[in-house]
Amino acid sequence: MTQVPHRDAQWVRAAYESFVSSAGSQEPNGIDPVVAASWRRCLRNGVDPDRPRTVAVAASGDLDDYRRAHPLAAAMPLVRDLVGGATSDGLVVAVSDDVGRLLWIEGRGPVRSAVDHVGFVEGAVWREESVGTNAPGTALTTRRPVQVLGAEHFARPVQRLSCTAAPVRDPAGGIVGVLDLTGGSAAGSHVALALVRATVAMVERELAARADGVAERAPDLRLLGPPALRGHRLSLRHAEILLLLAEHPRGLGAEELAVLLHPGDLSLVAVRAEISRLRRVADGVLDGPLLAGSRPYRLARALRSDVDTVRSRLRRGDVRGALSAYPEALLRRSVAPGVERLREELEAEVRGAVHACDDAAAVEHWTARDEGADDHAAWTRLARLAQPGGPQAARAWAHLGVLERRLS
Repeated sequence: MTQVPHRDAQWVRAAYESFVSSAGSQEPNGIDPVVAASWRRCLRNGVDPDRPRTVAVAASGDLDDYRRAHPLAAAMPLVRDLVGGATSDGLVVAVSDDVGRLLWIEGRGPVRSAVDHVGFVEGAVWREESVGTNAPGTALTTRRPVQVLGAEHFARPVQRLSCTAAPVRDPAGGIVGVLDLTGGSAAGSHVALALVRATVAMVERELAARADGVAERAPDLRLLGPPALRGHRLSLRHAEILLLLAEHPRGLGAEELAVLLHPGDLSLVAVRAEISRLRRVADGVLDGPLLAGSRPYRLARALRSDVDTVRSRLRRGDVRGALSAYPEALLRRSVAPGVERLREELEAEVRGAVHACDDAAAVEHWTARDEGADDHAAWTRLARLAQPGGPQAARAWAHLGVLERRLS
């Protein structure tokens, strides 16, 4: 039976003090696993529980320009309609970008003063590795909704607050920002979590509706087959780098790329050499530079990949179309840790859509693939969708019998 985590304030505070004072040797057993994992990361990242690292604050003019161009700017009226009322209940509503920069913060009164005091202000970057466990930062790290209550924050100056946050995804499945509610105990309630999730779902539908007005164009980057850029073959390493940079539009440092590219140790010299070679390859294929900067490395232009095509079709409910655009696993020969995680995420997205769809042809297509050959849930779905007594149903029930005998 799964153990229910302790969220009693005194119990959590005692567990926190024990964990921090022992430099992590005293395991935080019973704590919410998401929070406990975040505490461990905070220790590894050297976050000071009493003096978290000062966050950078953007100049007001630069921030205004950046916000106007941000994809979430168009959805802010919807955010205000759905959660704006929370500010009258003593909560602060915050929206960040995909790197944790706080773009909009709305609220007033004592809670607004409290968050201002700890540096939770527009333009500041609230990432877990700099300010410790916090809902918007930890939601970015884990790519899932997160609640952090009081003493669950790693930095003591923030422990008077509670917060609930969830990432917002664009129609291609990439994270474009985070929606957060911060305040007293109400900000860590089940009601706050439901409100944040519902608002994020509505914002994502708004982003998808806007994207539907744009015709689907051919992908620039092929990653679901022999890797290629605009039809020109790429080495596996170059494809890995482009994938990782496309998934992190704000950029990655050489050290971050090294960790994501190699399961062991990869020297920074090797990373820089590959980036230099990739620049030359890309400049020979595209009209203009593809890579910008080196601190961090980032894409100078948006690259649409066949992964984006799959995710876009899944968002529209076109499972059959998504499968046709998904001929094989994402960079299937890659053993780069960052790519393996993205490969697993994409397969899980496709598998989940197959399990939920009502298109028997799409489900049959999936079961004919290597990934679906032993997918019991998919074969069960096919058996239920197929015409009773027909060959499709007979094949599905027969295969289910084989799977069940293997398990017995």
